[in-house]
Amino acid sequence: MAESLNRQLKALFERRAAIIVPGAPNALTARMIADAGFEAVYVTGAGVTNAFLGVPDLGLITLSELADNVSAMRDVVGVPIVADADTGFGNAVNLMRTVKVLERAGANGMQIEDQVFPKKCGHFAGKQVIAADEAVQKIHAAVDARSDQDFVIVARTDARSVLGFDAAMDRAQAFIEAGADVTFVEAPESMDEIAAIAKLPAPQVINMVFGGKTPIVEQAELARLGYGIVVYANAPLQAAMLATKRVLAHLRAHGSTNGIEDELLPFDERQAVVGKASYDAIERRYAVADGD
Repeated sequence: MAESLNRQLKALFERRAAIIVPGAPNALTARMIADAGFEAVYVTGAGVTNAFLGVPDLGLITLSELADNVSAMRDVVGVPIVADADTGFGNAVNLMRTVKVLERAGANGMQIEDQVFPKKCGHFAGKQVIAADEAVQKIHAAVDARSDQDFVIVARTDARSVLGFDAAMDRAQAFIEAGADVTFVEAPESMDEIAAIAKLPAPQVINMVFGGKTPIVEQAELARLGYGIVVYANAPLQAAMLATKRVLAHLRAHGSTNGIEDELLPFDERQAVVGKASYDAIERRYAVADGD
């Protein structure tokens, strides 16, 4: 099954139809993304860090914590999963292990970036990037480490806000030459930059961050430009955080959920989202008859 989903993910990128891929900070969100009809799930490093640890996206998540989240998502979704592996959790040697661990966890592709460890969110100030030669060698290592050639390697550069747009484009081109299947120039700041990135000779990822440095562009325009996928890495978590903030404020002020029912998913719908009926069926199937 893994090999089939790897090919499915690679084909999704190669369609260059700007497929929307929302970010999942946990298995529940991944399940909701798949149930909503999206063709893939993006495991957001920032989202997992925020939701699982309750801290900012500053390279604080570990490989084992990320892999546990990927594995939980794999158990509940049947669509391809792209895992955000940050810097690969170290140098080229560490990165090779990261590839193997995430493959075993159930990812069908992974994103690695060229920031100095510990990394920062792509839309934070104060980032640093490693030398271009070292970044290229890490791409070679990732390509060599995968057990299935269809496991998708997404090579991200954060050089735009550190070294400038031209340097970021040069890095993306070098990553393609090193064997990356897809490249991702993070945080472009204008439509001219967005259009130029799309002309690179490999499928591209663009990250739409509400409140970030990149202008929010409609899917139709990104498809016209030829982007592979459009990641909304933070939108589901931002929506959940806002709803939670509103409900908690109401509960604190009024002492009940009366009056804010529209902000709450009904109990039966909540159970449907997590597939309770299927577990009820399993329980009935293996139940011991009375008297046995």
